[in-house]
Amino acid sequence: MSFHDGAAHVGPLTLDADVVVVGSGAGGAVAAAVLAEAGQRVIVLEEGRHVPQAEYGKMTPSQQMRAMWRDAGLTFAVGVGDSPVINVMMGKCVGGSSALTGGVCFRTPGHVLKAWREERGLPMFTDAHLEPYFEEVERVVHVEEVPAHLRSRSTALFHEGATRLGHPCKPIHRNTEGCEGHSKCNFGCPKGAKKSVDLSWLPRATAKGAQVWSHCLVERVTHHEGRANGVVGRLLNGEGGSPGTSFTVHAPRVVLAAGAYHTPLLAMASGIGRRSGQVGKNLTLHPAFRIMARFDEQVAGWRGALQSMFNDDWEHEGIVMTSMFLPPGVLAATMPGIGAKHHERARQMGQLGVFGGMVHDEGGGVVRRGPGREPFVTYEMHKKDKATVPRLMRVMADIWFAAGAKEVFLPVLGLGGVTADRLKTLDLEHVKGRDLECGSQHPLGTTRMGSSKETSVVDPYGECWDLPGCTIVDGSVVPTSLGVNPQLTIMTMALRIATHLT
Repeated sequence: MSFHDGAAHVGPLTLDADVVVVGSGAGGAVAAAVLAEAGQRVIVLEEGRHVPQAEYGKMTPSQQMRAMWRDAGLTFAVGVGDSPVINVMMGKCVGGSSALTGGVCFRTPGHVLKAWREERGLPMFTDAHLEPYFEEVERVVHVEEVPAHLRSRSTALFHEGATRLGHPCKPIHRNTEGCEGHSKCNFGCPKGAKKSVDLSWLPRATAKGAQVWSHCLVERVTHHEGRANGVVGRLLNGEGGSPGTSFTVHAPRVVLAAGAYHTPLLAMASGIGRRSGQVGKNLTLHPAFRIMARFDEQVAGWRGALQSMFNDDWEHEGIVMTSMFLPPGVLAATMPGIGAKHHERARQMGQLGVFGGMVHDEGGGVVRRGPGREPFVTYEMHKKDKATVPRLMRVMADIWFAAGAKEVFLPVLGLGGVTADRLKTLDLEHVKGRDLECGSQHPLGTTRMGSSKETSVVDPYGECWDLPGCTIVDGSVVPTSLGVNPQLTIMTMALRIATHLT
């Protein structure tokens, strides 16, 4: 039996393995597959539920958020200074956030790799070095270009407007096979067409004997004579799913993949990273903003792929734009207004176009221990990044108006619809951070990789400087912000690190 439910286990639990992997998302699943296929006994521990695709594919968005999202999608980074509060959405289930992304796959940009080489002291990160790892990941998860027939009318309109302004959009690549354009990628593909790690890498791991234990809350990495030798924690078999009996996994190799929010908590609890003082720091988020537009025509933006095109013509200013369209019920709930006004706006759902813009941020986030299981996270947006936000809003609004939109909805709380004439009068450059509606699905960097134990938490192959035998393979090791969706980078980094461990 490959999958085990810690919530159903009675009494304490002790397991033995060659490798214990903490976290089953993009990093953990890849590492588990590589190590199991190398003949090692692998145990994967996941705090969340195991929800098979046949089950989550039938769930409504609200059901799925309660079952598979951390805090039902209500995790936040608290804004410091003139910074917005950022809704940071991440998974809490077997497969992690991979099951809940739009499936977008970008390779790490060349200029980012150059910064890693020149500024972070990591000369090995060249395109040529990473090429075979990217190719293998893209093969396993079936990365393909989204065909034109899957573009929603919402995306097509934005592309038309951008083209009229001399900045046409480009097709996105995603990890899909047989996509039918249900626009529910962020809520679990109903047909299993998105090859998230629960449908790609984890089956490879379990086919070679890996065990996956859900509802297991890891609390600390254990060590003996200066080397990691396992983990301890509690099964979530208490009343109402609370922490109950203890568990121990003995393993000479520990792989942490709990994500940029929770891996640093494990590191802190285990005494990792004290020398550098970098654990929990350097958090980047790619702050993202949704720009909506109303047309006179029927758009029905939910018909087609959730994400199919992007525009990076303003990347030199730190702006990348990607198409998106959430399920109508979710999007309607975010429309402006109260009572009758909100109802009137929600009825216009069929006439809306939606596109997202994100900022390639410098990083100003810190993950700290909270009073309970969850961390307390703050984020102070760099002044340069904050100045990019009004530029992003104006560029995207201009594109929508060039496409024929009658009004746009900017991510400014309480603003309402804005016409082209009114846009020219708005002082967006002085909107307070607290008044911005902002989200993220890309937390990175809180146990960053580097060339020195004084300035980083892990070495170039993910091993903790302070604790040999403990390796980190998730987004927390990514040295800097990427400016693009990170899942392909995370899987590629994990493949490179895990291959080094075999």
